[in-house]
Amino acid sequence: MAKGSYPWYHRPGELQPPVEVGVPPLDDELEGVLDDTAGVHPGVDMIRDGIRLLALDALTADQTQTILSTIAGNGTDLLAAFGLLVQRLTNADSNPALDGLDAETAKQVELCGERFAYELAEFAPRDHTGEAAALIDRS
Repeated sequence: MAKGSYPWYHRPGELQPPVEVGVPPLDDELEGVLDDTAGVHPGVDMIRDGIRLLALDALTADQTQTILSTIAGNGTDLLAAFGLLVQRLTNADSNPALDGLDAETAKQVELCGERFAYELAEFAPRDHTGEAAALIDRS
């Protein structure tokens, strides 16, 4: 995608779905996490709005299966994307904000990101979402 193709701003709540009959409101825990992460960065606000949209939309069973697999399916999913994003943000070669760190600290920060990405890829319990999707498919 070309540089600058995303807007530099985000209006929180733009992806708020209409109130759907039969879809319960967010539970306190999820709503609290979304509220606590508001305003960090427009990209985070977009992620928050996407989560809210997924949680409050009137999904079909097929959409639910697909979304579960997309969030945490087989390693080419959003969990993998988050791990790779953390790895990128903790690498001074790909994040100019870290240019001011001394070499030793920069290496330690990079190693933390690499460990996070590796552990997320290797140990995230993706089998649970796969099992849920398969159970939905059988019904």
